[in-house]
Amino acid sequence: MRKVSEVARLKACGLSNRRIARSCGIARSTVADYLARLDAACLSWPFPPDLTEEALDARLFTGPEFRGPDRNRPVPEWAYIHKELRRKAVTKQLVWEEYLESYPDGYRYSQFCERYRRWSKTIDVCMRQTYRVGEKLFVDYAGMAMPVTNPATGEIQRAQIFVATLGASHYIYCEATWTQQLPDWISSHCRTYEHLGGVAEITSPDNLKSGVTRACWYDPDVNKTYADMAGHYDTAVIPRRPRKPRDGAKVETGVQIIERQVLARLRDRTFFSLAELNRAIRELTEQVNKRPFQKLDYSRLELFNELDKPALKPLPSSRYEFADFLTPTVNIDYHIEIQGHYYSVPCELSGQKLDVRLTVRMVEVLHKNKRVASHVRDDRKGKYSTKAEHMPKAHREHAKWTPSRIIRWAGKIGPSCAACAEHIIEARMHPEQGYRACLGIVRLSKSYEYSRVDAACRRALALDVCSYRSIKCILKTDKDREPLPGDEPVVSICNNHHMNVRGAAYYSQESLTGSVNAKKGGYEDMD
Repeated sequence: MRKVSEVARLKACGLSNRRIARSCGIARSTVADYLARLDAACLSWPFPPDLTEEALDARLFTGPEFRGPDRNRPVPEWAYIHKELRRKAVTKQLVWEEYLESYPDGYRYSQFCERYRRWSKTIDVCMRQTYRVGEKLFVDYAGMAMPVTNPATGEIQRAQIFVATLGASHYIYCEATWTQQLPDWISSHCRTYEHLGGVAEITSPDNLKSGVTRACWYDPDVNKTYADMAGHYDTAVIPRRPRKPRDGAKVETGVQIIERQVLARLRDRTFFSLAELNRAIRELTEQVNKRPFQKLDYSRLELFNELDKPALKPLPSSRYEFADFLTPTVNIDYHIEIQGHYYSVPCELSGQKLDVRLTVRMVEVLHKNKRVASHVRDDRKGKYSTKAEHMPKAHREHAKWTPSRIIRWAGKIGPSCAACAEHIIEARMHPEQGYRACLGIVRLSKSYEYSRVDAACRRALALDVCSYRSIKCILKTDKDREPLPGDEPVVSICNNHHMNVRGAAYYSQESLTGSVNAKKGGYEDMD
């Protein structure tokens, strides 16, 4: 506001132009200009009582020297220029030059910019901010929550309202989710991008914990899953400064519009599912986007189709798959534990902390941002997912030993040895606990004949003493040569006839009696 009256009063008091300028906070040249205009208008302090500030301003500053040259100049179409300035790389200099091509006698550049600035103050505050097309998408949650009634129990659960607003066109997207937690936060972003048919260069969230793990004015920490989603959609996440609501004026205004023109209209309706609520929200949000701005002749939807939509980045070929990020430590057995299941990693990484990307289908293990292992997700607790290439060489050889291989190896000695090995393996809680005993029994075949080792195993099975030490003791004491309890003695039938071989008949009762009598007769003859 001009200070002509104050300048005239101080001059009447005898102050110099310098002191008047210092007192009023204006330039000395301005003071001199005001005094010259007062002299030209034959006005001096005190002014006539009926001379108002508006009349004084009109008398001093609306003379022919001011409005004469501009009186017939064509006024630019400021709404069109305002919309054109939202286009990428379009500047005031460019639209001014295009204006002069149509109206060579139009305003000069300085007056053009000044008058545009004055006009822009007459429209909504949210429209005065300048954003390039396709540049920013602002996201936030509304303060209001909508009740959803469970039809079976009558229980009421409050749904959260997610709102996203594009910077250039002010186009609004809105939906309801059960929570503001990370899975719902990420899913809402994915559906927003799909609804828009593209991705903005920058996604600007508030400092919600689901998006920003540590808020900071200069260097905020973005949630790993959120950053991973941003990488999938090729957008940059730049959180707004904490305690600076004007940074998100676009979405703050969008939230206000949604609350007043969408949620307030639904206040008396009862919803029995989240899908039903979202259908109602979608219908009313479409009406908001189709409604023209108050002082402009176009709508958010028209501005979106004309400006933002062609400038958005294309969507990726597939929707982002939600992923959790964990940082487990590798155990000495080169496995990491993820939700009770154990996954192998290269044995060289034993003892180190690794990053794990956990999706519904896969487990990806990262070391220094490089993938070192991947497994199909397995939720069985206490089980192991082990890959051979992750094992040390000695472990890979040991892993080739299976129960069937050990039993097959023992079967080369004899069926009783194979049965003994199978009995030892089945008796252990883990098959690997019986491998050493079975290998020891097989190794006995290097010191004893196969038949003896198999016989010893048969005896151990019969006596239920199947162990390496028992079988070794049986062989050492030659017990394997003895018949088993309950077995028939083995009778050897010899078919060889020789004069020195007496045969079984020699030991019959008659033969023994005759032999004794013969001996007696001989003794009698000797007498």
